Amino acid sequence: MRQLRTIAGLRAYRQQQLPNCNLGLVPTMGALHAGHFSLIRAARQENDVVVVSIFVNPSQFGPREDLSAYPRPLAKDLHHCAELGVDAVFTPTPAEMGMAHIHAESTVQTTSVLPPKMLTTGLCGINRPGHFTGVATIVTKLLNLVQPDRAYFGQKDAQQVVVLRRLVADLCIPVEIRTCPIAREDSGLAYSSRNQYLSPEQRETATVLQRSLKAAQTAFVQGERQRDRLLAPVHQVLATETSVQLDYLDLVDPQSLSPLEQVDEQALLAIAAWVGPSRLLDNVILQQRRPTIAIDGPAGVGKSTVTRALAQQLQLTYLDTGAMYRAITWQAQQQELELEDEVAIAEVAATAQIQFIQPEHKTSQQVWIDGQDVTKAIRSPEVTQQVSTVAKHPAVRSQLVKHQQAWGRKGGIIAEGRDIGTVVFPEAEVKVFLTASPEERARRRWQDLPSNVQATLDLATLEQQIKERDRQDSSRATAPLRKAADAIEIQTDNLTIEQVIQHIEQQYHQVLNS
Repeated sequence: MRQLRTIAGLRAYRQQQLPNCNLGLVPTMGALHAGHFSLIRAARQENDVVVVSIFVNPSQFGPREDLSAYPRPLAKDLHHCAELGVDAVFTPTPAEMGMAHIHAESTVQTTSVLPPKMLTTGLCGINRPGHFTGVATIVTKLLNLVQPDRAYFGQKDAQQVVVLRRLVADLCIPVEIRTCPIAREDSGLAYSSRNQYLSPEQRETATVLQRSLKAAQTAFVQGERQRDRLLAPVHQVLATETSVQLDYLDLVDPQSLSPLEQVDEQALLAIAAWVGPSRLLDNVILQQRRPTIAIDGPAGVGKSTVTRALAQQLQLTYLDTGAMYRAITWQAQQQELELEDEVAIAEVAATAQIQFIQPEHKTSQQVWIDGQDVTKAIRSPEVTQQVSTVAKHPAVRSQLVKHQQAWGRKGGIIAEGRDIGTVVFPEAEVKVFLTASPEERARRRWQDLPSNVQATLDLATLEQQIKERDRQDSSRATAPLRKAADAIEIQTDNLTIEQVIQHIEQQYHQVLNS
């Protein structure tokens, strides 16, 4: 593991990485805890190279906040990073970052990034003016310096995540902001660097934050949708701990952060409160959308068969990612474009409107592109012959992943592939990793071959081919085969298709009813 103290060293390190090497960045202010560890583990799983930044950003601190008292256990943090397999840790000084003698309300003249006021004046912004300008500015600097493919943040800082998603969208910064679930202590208290200041009694008291949010979540599950009736149980639970001082409690839209009077599809219920010397945050997403199922796994385990059957049984939309590439190929052919021209094909993919329609009382799905039914057309020999040429373009894949993620936000879909649960839908409610031994997959494939082919191909050869395919799929630069950390692994060697489907159905209904 490298410790990089200067911008020059960081840039030299970044230049050494291969152009097609995926890099994940975990920005932190140090004092690492289990919440940070979960971000690092996610980055480690999803990227070839992981960089952690440790920088106590002075521009996030107001004049009434004690910057000098913020914990800085650097040696301990570096040890944790090494244990977690981090490749490099960036540990600059404020002077190195051009931010010496700056705080959130500083009058020092320096270039700053100003997020939209609508995102920064509510919630934490009420009592921390200038805080999110400091966050946006330092994160922009880090993204420019590190140039990661993905940057990792925790859902506990929900407002920060919304601001940063808007930041990269508005400034066209080519990075994916990955949000990881809130990591909690056994008691339910969300991990925070500020927890260390709590006495054992205060730690127990602080669990009231999650308990109060759970009370609202229970009311939501039981059908309550009105703001006042969702906030009431939170206040009731908070009232049981008189030493807790509420900073704010609000029900807002998860994207715009505008206050909501009722929940139509989704809402963020966020709370901040003082427990002793520490200001603690927590939140929960209230949503009534149906879960998303993401099924990953190696070739030859029956992912497509299982996914299609589940789509019908659970009445979910089957997101046929292969059909999306076929639809773009068909569209490009209709426009007589050169299919090797990645720029031209990327523009087609960026503007295309792809829909999946399930007609009533029919088992087959229709695929539409730009208002035209192309279900049969995309299965033509002309499209089949050329779809791999289109699918190999990274820019096309990037655009189609955006389309797929837009579908994912609606919920109620199911999709399968090599990286559906790790890259495309990392926040899917149900993740499954279907697998089988190479021997079993070879046997299944051999049984499906015509008898004349079986006579010329032995199982040992098939097994070796499958092992080589697995090796290539796991090591490829784009869309590598990986198991998501929170995926349920199903080993299918001794299972029927029906048993696999039943197992996934059970997981789906557990999530649906939780």
